[in-house]
Amino acid sequence: MSNQRKKYSPVFKAKVALAAIKNEVTISELAARFEVHPTMIHGWKRSLLDNAADVFDKGQKSKKYNEVKVDELYKQIGKLKVANDFLSEKLNF
Repeated sequence: MSNQRKKYSPVFKAKVALAAIKNEVTISELAARFEVHPTMIHGWKRSLLDNAADVFDKGQKSKKYNEVKVDELYKQIGKLKVANDFLSEKLNF
């Protein structure tokens, strides 16, 4: 018997969460229809509601991520420059 967990795609999770938000049927009925545990549906619904505003954020989150990434790259460049200068001095005696 395999103890591996099922992995659900983001599209499937969104579909189930939207169905739960509509409240046309109970969570138990949705769980039976989609063959998932009701607790999972509650979690997906909560995640969708909590993160719905990010859809309309117009890329602000990705800009912040890019700024952080650029800062990290500049730090790495600085470290490499220091190491390069150190090694150049040692080779020239």
